[in-house]
Amino acid sequence: MSAQLAPSLDRAGEFVWRNARLIERAMFDHLFVASSPRSVGAALSAYQNDDGGFGNALEADIRAPASMPVACEQALIMLCQAGIRDQSMAGMLCGYLASVAEADARVPVVTKEILDYPRAVHWNTPSFHGDSPNPTAGLVGMLLYQGVHNEWLSRATEWCWHRLERTLEDAHDTACALRFLDYAPDRDRARQVALRVAREADATCWFLKYPDPTRYGVTPLHLCPKPDALARSAFSDEIIAAHLDQLAAQQQRDGGWPITWEAPGMGAAIEWRGRFTLDALITLRAYGRI
Repeated sequence: MSAQLAPSLDRAGEFVWRNARLIERAMFDHLFVASSPRSVGAALSAYQNDDGGFGNALEADIRAPASMPVACEQALIMLCQAGIRDQSMAGMLCGYLASVAEADARVPVVTKEILDYPRAVHWNTPSFHGDSPNPTAGLVGMLLYQGVHNEWLSRATEWCWHRLERTLEDAHDTACALRFLDYAPDRDRARQVALRVAREADATCWFLKYPDPTRYGVTPLHLCPKPDALARSAFSDEIIAAHLDQLAAQQQRDGGWPITWEAPGMGAAIEWRGRFTLDALITLRAYGRI
């Protein structure tokens, strides 16, 4: 790796301390300064509502206080990134998801309360129904990591297996599917399906096989954020290296990473940059670039 592609952890930390939300600061402190994980759980709990779901702009493009399944997935991803298993928090979340689930156990990405509050443009016409595994598969995978047991979760796990027998159309679906498969109980079956799903990503919309810093999209690093991800071998070493080079090179002069879409406000934009900066550091360290 050339010197100019080496990211600066010190500058990234300065950006996080200056700009990021409490949750990202707590995660940075835990993961890169080696502090206690208790502050992560405490910060995350502020986004959890009485119904057990997460909202309150944890997904920074959705400013609604109401619980949203997509925000629940973000919460679970953060717990997984921090190496935290909190069965109490996850159990409450299962109760919320069961309450908004469709008859087949699938959950929508968002609920209709999204329309009552500011949001990013791409959320102006949200889809509430369909058979997309986004975010159900991602939620199920992250809940399996948590080790919780729940009647809805068992049915949703079976729904995911059946849904992934058919092809996917959107790379965001692929990312959710792989989050499920990385923690699915039948490891041989999960590995076979993960490789097929990842190899079919080329045919999905929003997939960026090759680096392009000017476009928003789902990259192989989003699908395989760690080198031991189940689908990692679906992508060549050259492709992964090229995306790692781009990710490292995207660090801005202020130490943070940029976003490639229009957030619903200046506050949301800086919140996303804090999140993107943390995600970039986690991925780059996982692949030995930090």
